Formats: sequence, C-alpha cells, structure tokens
Amino acid sequence: MELKVTTLEGKDAGSVQLSDAIFGLEPRADIIQRCVQWQLNKRQAGTHKAQGRADVWRTGKKMYKQKGTGGARHGSARVPQFRGGGRAFGPVVRSHATDLPKKVRALALKHALSAKAKDGGLIVIDNAALEAAKTKALLGHFSGLGLTNALIIDGAELNAGFATAARNIPNIDVLPIQGINVYDILRRHKLVLTKAAVDALEARFK
Repeated sequence: MELKVTTLEGKDAGSVQLSDAIFGLEPRADIIQRCVQWQLNKRQAGTHKAQGRADVWRTGKKMYKQKGTGGARHGSARVPQFRGGGRAFGPVVRSHATDLPKKVRALALKHALSAKAKDGGLIVIDNAALEAAKTKALLGHFSGLGLTNALIIDGAELNAGFATAARNIPNIDVLPIQGINVYDILRRHKLVLTKAAVDALEARFK
C-alpha cells in the first residue's frame, strides 16, 4: 500500500510504502473488541469497597434471648438484615485485569491500524517537530491538514516543542511509538504517523 507523505505545512514530501501485513488486513471487530476490553479492564481502579459484617464496629452480643420472645432468633447485630449492619456480598478492593495473549494483542493492533487505513483516517507526515512551542502556530498547521480530532504517533523520542504545543489542544493526543495502543487509535478520528513511527512499526512486526 502506497500513501502520500505530507509536511506539517501541508506540502508534498513524497510517498511511503506501507506493509500490507500491518496496514492491509481486513479488520476484525471481535479481535479489536477483545483488546479494547482488556485495556479498559486493566486500567479500572477497583478501589470500590463496602463494609461487610466483619468490618462493622458493633457489638457481637446476642440481641435477646433465644426463646420466649415470639420473634425470630437473632445473634449479632452486625448481620446484613439490620440497619447499620454489614453488606452481604458487597464490592471489595480487587484487580479487574484480565489476560490476553501477546499474539492477540499484536494482531489487534494490526487490525486497528488496518481499519484506519481502510476508512481513510490514516495520515503520514515526514516529522512532528516545532522549533518554538507555540500552540497557535500548531493549530494553524492542524487546520491546514484538517485535523480536529487526532492521535499523533512519533518515534521513540517526542519533539519537546511539538509535544508542549499540542498538550493544550483538545481532542489531540501525542504519543511516542512505545505508547501506541488500540483504544487510543479507535477513540480519535484520525491517526497521524510520522515516518519514524512507520519505520518503528514495520521493525516491530518484522
């Protein structure tokens, strides 16, 4: 697959040949969905907690005698039946993380990249660099490229001026190649890769 390369200023910078094994697959929604669910499960805090009967500070003395009251038989006042008692089967602090094989994660990333390439949401630029960290100047470049909602992936090191200028723009995410992930690719309308990012992806899946 051949794709045109442009500069931040919108000028032509040649073309790049993209691997069909990474960008030319037929996207499978089931694989992508598994990876997105794995990511969301992994980042869930799991800090919810309710007090069980063991956590409630309340006397454990028998409430009243066993027989002769005409009422039900009760012991501790900490049980869930009573107001102020512990909650039965309440949430506890735990990890929500699930397992997903590395091969499935890698395949899901390829399918997400292929989905962006198929629907025309993939843009390749020669580099993502600014001399001065000016948000206004970067907004001008983005408007020229038609970017209002995008994920921008650079090489192993982000350009400091570009990253600083972009972090105050809503709906624009900038990540190094190590941070590329399925969820962020799907949540933005456009995926912008630098030539360094393309080279790194092809080296990773070689």
